[in-house]
Amino acid sequence: MLAIQRKDKNQKGFTLAELLVVVAIIAVLVAVSIPIFTAKLEKSREATDIANMRAAKAAATVELLDNVTAANVAPTTDSVTEYYDTEAGKMTATMPTTYGKGTSKNGGMTYSGYTNTEAYTSKVISATINYKEDTVTIGWAAKSGN
Repeated sequence: MLAIQRKDKNQKGFTLAELLVVVAIIAVLVAVSIPIFTAKLEKSREATDIANMRAAKAAATVELLDNVTAANVAPTTDSVTEYYDTEAGKMTATMPTTYGKGTSKNGGMTYSGYTNTEAYTSKVISATINYKEDTVTIGWAAKSGN
C-alpha cells in the first residue's frame, strides 16, 4: 500500500480540467483579437487608397503646371482625364491594372472624394485635368469591362 501512495505523489503534469481552462482562455483571446485585427487591416487599406489619391493629385498637378499630358505632349483639349498607375507612380492615358484596396467595410478614414463605405477593389484612380480653368479633380473610375 505504501508503494502505491509514493507512486501517486511522484506523478507530474496537468489535469484535463487545467488544460481545458487554458484552451478556453486562448479561445477568448482569439475571439477578441480577430475583430480588432480586421478593423486595423481595413484602416490600412483605406490609408493606402488615400495616400495614392494624394500622390495622383500631385502627379496630375505637375502635368497641369508643366502643361503636358501623360504622353508628355501639349494638351489638344481644355480637359483631359487620365489614370494613376500606383506601381509606376505616374499618370497614364490608359487604364492601369492596379486597383484600390479599400472594401465596403468602414475603416474610419476620410478624404475628399473617398467614402469609407464603398468598395474600391475594382476601381482605379482617375484625374481630370482642366487646363483652361487650372484645376485638378481626383476620383475613381470602374475598371474596363464593369
